[in-house]
Amino acid sequence: MKLILIRHGQSQWNLENKFTGWKDVDITETGKKEAYNAALQIKGEHIAIAFTSKLIRAQHTLQIIQQVCGWQDIPVIMDQALNERVYGNLEGLNKAETAQRFGEEQVHLWRRSYDIAPPGGESLKDTYNRVIPYFQSFILPQLQLEKNVLIVAHGNSLRALVMYLEGLSPNEILQREIGTCVPLFYELDQNSFRNYPLRLSPAKP
Repeated sequence: MKLILIRHGQSQWNLENKFTGWKDVDITETGKKEAYNAALQIKGEHIAIAFTSKLIRAQHTLQIIQQVCGWQDIPVIMDQALNERVYGNLEGLNKAETAQRFGEEQVHLWRRSYDIAPPGGESLKDTYNRVIPYFQSFILPQLQLEKNVLIVAHGNSLRALVMYLEGLSPNEILQREIGTCVPLFYELDQNSFRNYPLRLSPAKP
């Protein structure tokens, strides 16, 4: 069975270089094209169930993928556990202007450290601690039933999941970029479930 992870297409606030977090911002025309291209890359897969967040940019991306791939009838589970990292007081602020206001070093710590949260927000560690229990409780059982699963979510919720799947250290995961609408493929067999935490290796499509 196969697990496919996709970050949503470019959002309006991605375009405007703003911290988005849980703000419900839709994808741009470029984001729609990115979703279409992602769909073409995975169209030959047999997906049994899809998971996404409660945010429109991920849901809209998934809808485009479903339309292109002809998967309108597959079950879709939406849960805020897969939402983007909460950026708290930074949400809606331009990233460059925020660096000028608070200093580049401080903003870099908020954005790229593992366990330092921005004011009123979540660290990547906090995001990991809500994404992984959800994955273990609701997504992993689908994989254990030998179903191919698609997850369309966000840069940091997927970064947390990649950290878990590949057994990466906090420092290693901070070096990983999750591009918009670039499918990540993981191949599983029954031996994958004998380890805890689950450890998988990326697979080529």
